[in-house]
Amino acid sequence: MSKRRIPIVPVSAAIAEAAGQPSLTPHPADGGAAPARRSAPAAPGGIEPLSPATAPGALLDRLGRPLRDLRISVTDRCNFRCTYCMPREQFGPDHEFMPHSELLSFEEISRVAALFVKLGVRSIRLTGGEPLLRRGVEKLVEMLAALRTPEGEPVEIAMTTNGSVLARKAAALKAAGLARVTVSLDALDDAVFRAMNDADWPVADVLAGIDAAAAAGLGPVKINMVVKRGTNDDQIVPMARHFRGSGHTLRFIEFMDVGATNGWRMDHVVPSTEVIRRIDAVFPLEPIGRDDPAAPAENWRYRDGAGEVGVISSVTRAFCADCTRARLATDGRVFHCLFASDGHDLRWPLRNGADDDQLTGMIAGAWWARADRYSQLRGEGGTRDGRVEMSFIGG
Repeated sequence: MSKRRIPIVPVSAAIAEAAGQPSLTPHPADGGAAPARRSAPAAPGGIEPLSPATAPGALLDRLGRPLRDLRISVTDRCNFRCTYCMPREQFGPDHEFMPHSELLSFEEISRVAALFVKLGVRSIRLTGGEPLLRRGVEKLVEMLAALRTPEGEPVEIAMTTNGSVLARKAAALKAAGLARVTVSLDALDDAVFRAMNDADWPVADVLAGIDAAAAAGLGPVKINMVVKRGTNDDQIVPMARHFRGSGHTLRFIEFMDVGATNGWRMDHVVPSTEVIRRIDAVFPLEPIGRDDPAAPAENWRYRDGAGEVGVISSVTRAFCADCTRARLATDGRVFHCLFASDGHDLRWPLRNGADDDQLTGMIAGAWWARADRYSQLRGEGGTRDGRVEMSFIGG
């Protein structure tokens, strides 16, 4: 049986090949001086490419988007069975999760993350599944917190969690170097919350986790609420009322067609404009925009100064044009979109002798070839079959 060959692709050659350009040496990603750049390829569907002059030396995809954020799924397991993510009908007692040997080790994750940082990543978020179910995840946080950008700056390390065991872990995570935490909480009413997580988990445990995170210094804590019409949309105002004045930021996420098992329908979506109208009718709001052009949430401020809320409108107001996120899945594949069908395998070369230059070339070439914009295409009537499940690549 012939041995599978690892392609030897220098970073500059990988980028040039993916862009359909001749190889340029030296290339900024190699640490050399920047050559004269061509404009990013014409963007289909009305997405305006970034001008190369706005980010000199940056690694840009086919639509002119830089690589800035990395989300790492550390496990495909979760102790919840949320109906919009891991419905019990599909993820029941007989579901086979990945064996530990197929997960990337902490050392492998840290090595890959360091290469992403070399290519422009400045923020890393740990996800799952439920990341706090990965044994010893604090050690991984410590390893990632030690990473530095080429300019010598630290990389922000954050985590998204369902909060179920956060009260026990918050202090250790902070000590390991975690900067911020986002907690998923879809209802304040205990009966509604237990029905949505389908694991009979009480809302009190998640609220305790939020309090523990704030006390440990993992703030400002963000709370994400996925809103599904007829299921928990009656919780919009109660959630807003509860977190007003708390110093936390509550964000409402439109129910999305991630994966292929959550039974998504457009009539289950509560548009963000409706969410804002409902809150504004009780607690007047004013718009303040995004924290960052690439941030998914549009923010609104309570007019009485009691804090902010955000809305993430992936369905009704796609923000594909500003997406700077790559996702490292549990099995070592890299996905460039939450709604992707295919990923780029890094586990095999990692475990078969690829050096850092080879891996960097693979990552860079794949990003340069990226043209994902699923949410915009959905709005134009286009969809994609075989989408990867959110529990596998993180939300």
